[in-house]
Amino acid sequence: MRIRHIRLAGLVLAGALALAACGGDDGDTAADPTSGDTAAETTAESTDAGSEDGGTAAAGEGDYEVYALLPQGNDQPYGTTYLPPFEEAAAELGMNLTITNSQYDADKQASECEVAVAAQPDLIILWPAVADTVRPCLTAANQAGIPVTVTNSDVLQEDQELTEAYSGPDTYGQGAASAELFCEQAGGEEVGIIMVNGLTGNTTAIDREAGFEETINEQCPNVEILARQPGDWNKDTSQIAASEMITSVGPENIDGVYAADDTMVAGAIDALKARDIDPADLIITSIGNTELGNPLVVSGELDGTIFQSSSWDGENAAVIGHQVLTEGPEERIVEFMPNVPVTADNADDPEVAPEW
Repeated sequence: MRIRHIRLAGLVLAGALALAACGGDDGDTAADPTSGDTAAETTAESTDAGSEDGGTAAAGEGDYEVYALLPQGNDQPYGTTYLPPFEEAAAELGMNLTITNSQYDADKQASECEVAVAAQPDLIILWPAVADTVRPCLTAANQAGIPVTVTNSDVLQEDQELTEAYSGPDTYGQGAASAELFCEQAGGEEVGIIMVNGLTGNTTAIDREAGFEETINEQCPNVEILARQPGDWNKDTSQIAASEMITSVGPENIDGVYAADDTMVAGAIDALKARDIDPADLIITSIGNTELGNPLVVSGELDGTIFQSSSWDGENAAVIGHQVLTEGPEERIVEFMPNVPVTADNADDPEVAPEW
């Protein structure tokens, strides 16, 4: 299946949403709950999920029945700001949502997928909990004739042929953009760094690591990655991981830090401070420009990060899903969120104000 890439100039699709709505008239901190739910138990959890789980079942009349299999919801900051624009756009486009929250448990999401396929909806929107576990879900949906679109974190390349679209961050590009910020700061100096990556097996983590490392190798080979560990998208875990790496390579050898998101970079910065290392003396870049990361940019402890809009992500999950439902594209749609670098020069710009 060929891929059509669309890169947006703006951060919202208000105009596209309005057009899509007219067209309808004609026609992303991982919890570990107990796995192995029965289909009936999973159905009850999904349909009755409220703020406790982060999922909702949007009631109301709609032209399309859609299952959204998500790994987070109101239980995490990103999901809290992803869901409202997602639900609002879906309602305007005539999509009646059933939303689940697997809390990054691959077995739970697999059970939720079984329920979704059995319900025979018009569309499944998938945010993979663990990328290398979702192929059975995609195969089952494909065999049942149910189109699947992917949001926030794409499936593995070999599984993309089983999906109709992806909308969300250009996760490889985010890693590359963070590396470009790092290279600008490093200049031609020899720099040794530690790397804090995301959850092992998660496509976002894989892509951001690859994007950063390959760009560093191409644009500033004077930067050497001395050690790397996963931080699991968690601040405390990242602080421990960074502390272990500081010990293993020696604090005197560390000139910089890259972390795959702001939550983890905050943990790494805390680890530096615990060793009496001033983060402002190092080169540090990240991804997100979140409510946690933005103040670190302003304070000078974080040299740069890459803005990620949760509202864009949620809205476009619905818009692209509706496009697949109404147009049935022959080519796989890929719509990337813009990668906007945030440094001390623009950290207070309303256009990149933190959303989560």
